[in-house]
Amino acid sequence: MRLIGAGLPRTGTLTQKLALEQLGLGPCYHWVNLFADQDQVELWHRALDGEPIWEEVFTGYGATVDWPGGYFYRELLEVYPDAKVLLSVRDPRSWEASFRETIWTMCHGDSLMPLVSRARREVDPYWRRYLELVDRMFWGERGTFSAGHAKPSLLIEQMVAHDERVKRTVPPERLLVWQASDGWEPLCEFLEVDVPLEPLPHLNDRETFIDRVTDGAIGALAAWQSRRAELAAAEPAG
Repeated sequence: MRLIGAGLPRTGTLTQKLALEQLGLGPCYHWVNLFADQDQVELWHRALDGEPIWEEVFTGYGATVDWPGGYFYRELLEVYPDAKVLLSVRDPRSWEASFRETIWTMCHGDSLMPLVSRARREVDPYWRRYLELVDRMFWGERGTFSAGHAKPSLLIEQMVAHDERVKRTVPPERLLVWQASDGWEPLCEFLEVDVPLEPLPHLNDRETFIDRVTDGAIGALAAWQSRRAELAAAEPAG
């Protein structure tokens, strides 16, 4: 592990994942791994229960950004003493709007995305455990936003507090505070690698997030309906 991302979700972390992999620090662990491998969800529940699951999760990875890895940045500092830390930041109001439209809405909203997500929870045990993991990491007793999240001001206050904790916790020589608009140069200097000729990758991960949750839920519900139809067809008549 060469780099630990301690920046909150919705601070351009999918862009960071692609950028770090382009710089040779890949593969980079990211929230999307939870969607790609259902077993990962139970691993992170174990981590929240206090188990040191780091080798099980991070073997073969050169970096991690976004949650759930960033939630455990303090533990990872000790486990990987040679790793550097990237604190990705963003304008607080812009961040709050993005976070509320995605992760918060998935859990507490009433648009299509959270509605189909809740329906999937009723027929898909994996998705139920995934949503429980999100609840524990963000809104639970030890969650990042355990002090409250209904009002924008509450989320912003805790976002700023998180960033300040990271700055106080991580030794300055191991820390880079960075935002995507800073471009390649400070990131490459920090990592001691050459600056690529290509522009920094940029993804609209808000749309990616919403599409992934919505499409996954619709697919799971369609599969559930298909199984019901097959079972009904197999039942004896009469």
